[in-house]
Amino acid sequence: MKITNLFHTVLASVFLLMLSACNKGKDDFLYKGDMLPVTIKGYNGDTHDLQIKLDTFRFGNDIPSGPFDMSEAYIFPENRSRAKLSITEKGTGKIVLEKELKKEDSPAKISFFYMNGKASDMPEVPTLEAGKIKVKYMFKPTLTNYTEPVDIVLGKYYWTPKVFEELARIKNAKPYEFSDAVDIPTFPTTGQQYNGQNTLVSFVVYIYKAGTKQFYTDQLGYTWHATSSTAPKPASTVASAKLYIFSEFVTGGNIRFNKDLEL
Repeated sequence: MKITNLFHTVLASVFLLMLSACNKGKDDFLYKGDMLPVTIKGYNGDTHDLQIKLDTFRFGNDIPSGPFDMSEAYIFPENRSRAKLSITEKGTGKIVLEKELKKEDSPAKISFFYMNGKASDMPEVPTLEAGKIKVKYMFKPTLTNYTEPVDIVLGKYYWTPKVFEELARIKNAKPYEFSDAVDIPTFPTTGQQYNGQNTLVSFVVYIYKAGTKQFYTDQLGYTWHATSSTAPKPASTVASAKLYIFSEFVTGGNIRFNKDLEL
């Protein structure tokens, strides 16, 4: 009986020691300070990856080229209520953005657009309006390295008799800069006629040399497919307001376009 009581006493002592250690660990964790949720989103249009630090701590993964949206939690050290956020180019160390984050600002949300070595606010999307398609663009001629302004032309392509009808034109859009916004009415793509003949219709967006009806790729060795060589665009049947960044690629000699960003 004495042996049994001794065993129970030892077991109870071990349990209390374990409970005390667990509670101590819990208190130590809570003692580290408040947690600050941080969200960073935007678009990196540069060739350099970007690195993020909060004070001396690395924040998440590097930001590659393209759109990004990342979240992390930062624990303030004891007796601290502020942290320095710094975003730099990987390899060069160039400062892209610096910001002081405060505990009372929780949750922290940072949004920025980075291109050509400059950080700015994310561009504004056109305002949605019933019955209209509104778009604005940034054209990145990464394949052809085209440097002249272009006209971005929205229109209908009638499959019979293979005719393009221009609806609206963004004039003198400069490569790597945001264009003005343009709008057209929504329209159906089926049940349409051209000169009394039934036909399918495609919504297409062509890129012309500024002030002309010539594709900007003329004399550059690339051909233009009537319906596949189109800049990104929304559906033609539903009202929308969009911003697109797009770049080039080629398939079978035909120019094509990547949708790098859609807002």
